[in-house]
Amino acid sequence: MNNSMKPIGLFDSGIGGTSIWKEIHSLLPDENTIYLADSKNAPYGQKSKDEIIDLSIKNTEYLLNQNCKLIVIACNTATTNAIKELREKYDVPFIGIEPAIKPAALQTRTRTIGILATKGTLNSVLFHKTVAAFKNLTVIEQVGHGLVQLIEEGKIGGNEIDELLQLYLNPMLKADIDCLVLGCSHYPYLVPQIKKILPKSVKIIDSGLAVAKQTKTVLEKYELLNTGIQKSNQVFYTNANPEVLTTIVSKEYIVLKKDF
Repeated sequence: MNNSMKPIGLFDSGIGGTSIWKEIHSLLPDENTIYLADSKNAPYGQKSKDEIIDLSIKNTEYLLNQNCKLIVIACNTATTNAIKELREKYDVPFIGIEPAIKPAALQTRTRTIGILATKGTLNSVLFHKTVAAFKNLTVIEQVGHGLVQLIEEGKIGGNEIDELLQLYLNPMLKADIDCLVLGCSHYPYLVPQIKKILPKSVKIIDSGLAVAKQTKTVLEKYELLNTGIQKSNQVFYTNANPEVLTTIVSKEYIVLKKDF
């Protein structure tokens, strides 16, 4: 197979990384993709660094066995805890996803921003290093306890999530944030509910489009952009109930249950 026609591989601790996949597919519709939803082990944010590295290695090797030419770690927790080890171990380009602290720092007027993320992301060395680079910036951190689990159960839009978001976001508003960074790839699916709580003056920022643009840049750098004329193929694997993932990505795509 021509290297450029090989698929882009993506993995996440569940369905959340499909928010990243959607941005990549929108920008690069000719690219073949394989998405791995490790829902059986979600959420990664409550696991130790060693556990996260082990799971990330397992996912990477599965995707490499599918001939993926580039791997997108569509998970903030896996990126902030494991991307260094993955890059050292494998000779394939990796694209990571981190909380969009820099865009928020450039846009804030109050110099106070909020970040909603998993415990694993907020406790990571990479996250603290990123925050420390921005002086005179107040970052209100909040672990989104329970949100990933509810999203994985297909309860997007439910009262349980509304109540949790009220609990997590109201203290940020009292602290005068004017930007909210979504530090988990699951959370963009909660934007409609978040907008009901936040005033319009607060900007909601995630990393999806930036990751898609970086993916294109790296593919161009390594001359791996798919220039084939065949219709692109999008395949999704999950090791849990495939119904939720099918609902998220549309029934036109193949969703397969696999043990990995």
